[in-house]
Amino acid sequence: MFFSFINTPAIAQSIKMNTLVRFMIIMHSNLQTKLSLPLLHRGKVRDIFDIDKDNMLIVTTDRLSAFDVVFDQPIPEKGKILTLIANYWFDKTEHIIQNHITNIRLDEVLPGNEAEALKGRAIVVKKLKPLPIEAVVRGYLIGSGWKEYLKSGSVCGINLPPNMMLAEKLKNPIFTPSSKAAAGEHDANISFKEVASLVGEDIAEQIKKISLTLYNFAEKHALSRSVIIADTKFEFGLDSENKLTLMDEILTPDSSRFWSLADYATGKSPKSFDKQIIRDYLETLDWDKTPPAPIIPESIMNKTAEKYRDIQSILCS
Repeated sequence: MFFSFINTPAIAQSIKMNTLVRFMIIMHSNLQTKLSLPLLHRGKVRDIFDIDKDNMLIVTTDRLSAFDVVFDQPIPEKGKILTLIANYWFDKTEHIIQNHITNIRLDEVLPGNEAEALKGRAIVVKKLKPLPIEAVVRGYLIGSGWKEYLKSGSVCGINLPPNMMLAEKLKNPIFTPSSKAAAGEHDANISFKEVASLVGEDIAEQIKKISLTLYNFAEKHALSRSVIIADTKFEFGLDSENKLTLMDEILTPDSSRFWSLADYATGKSPKSFDKQIIRDYLETLDWDKTPPAPIIPESIMNKTAEKYRDIQSILCS
């Protein structure tokens, strides 16, 4: 009687499905994601999974990357905050350039339990041919731009006036691209001529023009909320028709340097709403900025998470 019962086709199918669900390994943590979809790439912060020939799934984890090194410690809720901010800006900048976002829901490509686990930190995007540069725009002299200026009086081959101060506003924003390094390697500032040699002069000109337009648009919005965007980076790819498309993330605390307008002053590193507090701490250590990464105090990680939540609330409300 028992064997007759389980061999009933409908019941057997039900048991088969339950068994698959029970034994499917779904490991989603703050640092790493494992799904039923094939893994395409694990980046510094994002895990990318294959869906079909046209689309893929991007999961934004809570992983911390600083000085191009990935740390073992998560920033609490970072993935959800970055996803919310990026989606906000992708929507606001569609009139400037198309982006990789689709209207496909998570539950259309994932089992229910996986979709629920990734809610708020995963999006379905179009597959693109990524371009091997980071399109950095600087409105202020800070970070690696400041260090390069002290050595040469220029940034990425662009000559700047003498005697500029730390965090000083540039007369006009400048396009200062960098190479796109793999995990564990360091990005390097490159000239516009080098960009053209990598992607072609026409695409390079498009990237420069659109990056500056995006920065100017975002800066105006941020200033209306008493926030300065000191610098930011964009990433681009080509779609199936070789049309330039904005991808990855946009104007998040991971890809941008946000300052409080009220606290801004030249000659010092202003109060920020990003991971600058972590960079500042790491600069005090005897660390060569290569793996393995040092342990960061929990208080600094939590304070960074608070900064991320603050900028989300200020810019995206």
